[in-house]
Amino acid sequence: MNQRTRKAMGTAAIVIFVIAYALTMMTLGGELVVGRGLALELGFYAVAGALWLPVVMAIIRWMARPGSG
Repeated sequence: MNQRTRKAMGTAAIVIFVIAYALTMMTLGGELVVGRGLALELGFYAVAGALWLPVVMAIIRWMARPGSG
């Protein structure tokens, strides 16, 4: 697979992942955390706000690999 195709696929994957992840975390936060104290809310959203980074970084690393053609 050449790098151009990998970048297109990776970009689409990142967009889809970030949208799905954000919706999932908002739902979980709304159901499990909201209304149970500011400290718990801040902690949840701080952790949830950082957990998407390793996945996106792995996709970007895959996209940046040299192409085969």
